Amino acid sequence: RVLSDTMVEAFSEQLKETEQMPVPLLAEENQNGEFMLRGEQSSEAEQQEGFPQPKPSGQETADNRLWVVASNLDSSLQGFVDKKLVKINLQGDKIEIQLSSKMLFGSGSARLSADARKAFRDIAIIVKPLNNSIHVEGHTDNVPIKTLAYPSNWELSAARAASVVEYLARQGVAPERLAAIGYGEFRPISSNDTEDGRKQNRRVTMVIRAEDAEGAYGAMGAVSPDQGDVPWAESPGGL
Repeated sequence: RVLSDTMVEAFSEQLKETEQMPVPLLAEENQNGEFMLRGEQSSEAEQQEGFPQPKPSGQETADNRLWVVASNLDSSLQGFVDKKLVKINLQGDKIEIQLSSKMLFGSGSARLSADARKAFRDIAIIVKPLNNSIHVEGHTDNVPIKTLAYPSNWELSAARAASVVEYLARQGVAPERLAAIGYGEFRPISSNDTEDGRKQNRRVTMVIRAEDAEGAYGAMGAVSPDQGDVPWAESPGGL
């Protein structure tokens, strides 16, 4: 009986200590390919909402420059992004801002809508301090158009791109940085066999090319590098 009571008391103390110890949770992979315990606090960058942080690379400064511009665009156009009217992508040595024609123009028209003017005003504020060239590309679906103003989709897509370029120039973006390009129906991103596919193909894409943008980052609240300009194109992972 004495031995039994002693063992019960000893095991009771061990159980109390075990209950106070943290129990390891299953591991899961985070965005950087690192494994962490489920429920463990993630890094500060992963907790922040908005445009994804750039992955570490040998050209961290160049990647951060790219991320600053894309992140500001994403924040400024968040309302349109949430409605799936605008997409912002980091692709190699460029940033692409894809805008649906649904929000930009009326059917068969190249006149900018009120929503379009608001979006491009916001874009102009961010890109105006940069030195990068900006190509504005007009795209249509494959439904033929033949009007007095626009005999084909070539003319319509080019006119829409030109309308955007002209408006950006009026907002203070240097005209020598701008180019208007009309691709018509010949660079689809979806099938023209469905209405949803045709909607996706009717778009305007702004392409911000990878060039030096020193001097812009102070205007956007970012610290520019101490070692001078590093062209974005030198970064293996981005602009």
